[in-house]
Amino acid sequence: MKILGLSCGTRNGNNDTMCRVALEAAKEMGAEIEFIHVFDWDIKYCTGCVACSRSLVMGKGMVCSQKDDFAKLFDKMAEADGVLVVDPIYESGGSGLFHVLCDRMGPGHDIGMMYMLDGKLKEQGKEGLDPKYLKKKAISFVGIGGSDWACRVETDHAMLAMSPAWTVVNNEFFSWSKDVIMQDEKVERMRQIGRNLVEAAKDVDNAKWMGEPGACPHCNGNNFYIFPGTTHCVCELCGLEGTLEVVDGAFKFKFAPEDEHKAHDTISGKKLHGDDIFENEGRLMNLFKDPEFKARKEHFTSVCEPTPSPSKAV
Repeated sequence: MKILGLSCGTRNGNNDTMCRVALEAAKEMGAEIEFIHVFDWDIKYCTGCVACSRSLVMGKGMVCSQKDDFAKLFDKMAEADGVLVVDPIYESGGSGLFHVLCDRMGPGHDIGMMYMLDGKLKEQGKEGLDPKYLKKKAISFVGIGGSDWACRVETDHAMLAMSPAWTVVNNEFFSWSKDVIMQDEKVERMRQIGRNLVEAAKDVDNAKWMGEPGACPHCNGNNFYIFPGTTHCVCELCGLEGTLEVVDGAFKFKFAPEDEHKAHDTISGKKLHGDDIFENEGRLMNLFKDPEFKARKEHFTSVCEPTPSPSKAV
């Protein structure tokens, strides 16, 4: 069994240290461990070119226009049995580097679309997608913050697991953690997170959430978008819609059980989303041939030119 730790913080800073704390605990339980300081790897921004999603739905394979280390990083994640991500908290949320990982992860690594690709390849008489990309996996997240501004980071982090539909085991954050290595309670909690990940990875088919119950009974998310003037809300993580009600002095999120198949972290929900993407991509491709569409694009493109980058100016 292998546990992979990813740190998105500064070299040998608190994120690196706490990631290694959890990895040490995993190693003590017999796991093989590997550590990656993500800043050492060449990970470029997603440009939104949609080459990945188009290639998947057309059965052409896993394609990305960016030529960097991300494909190899994803292979490392796919080959591990459990993944731990430790990330600094920036303005209550995940770091910029972490968001780049999220952008690069989906939709080109969405499990629903990868199943679609696997099926199309086999229909063409070709070998299907490498099984490692389709296997279940356990993943945990920890945010390390220097203050108590942290309430959005759990949702930010769990989004990384959304595309491949990996099971989130723990998703936590440590506030006031500039000296976290000296805070024994947090160090021990980090060790427990490492142990939990090993236990989940041993039987990944039955892996489950091992943290405190969240407000959303489906995904354990705690962040919601509330429609103004109503009790109607949407879980910002799994996308289920429902209502927030006060029960026994506490907010309770309720959704219709028959809607649970629409959750963004389920295969059924991903299929619905994949069908939407396929339909919209087809519609857009047809629009490219439409004279009115071309005229509007040409008009607005002519309004102004982008200011060139000073560092790239010739």
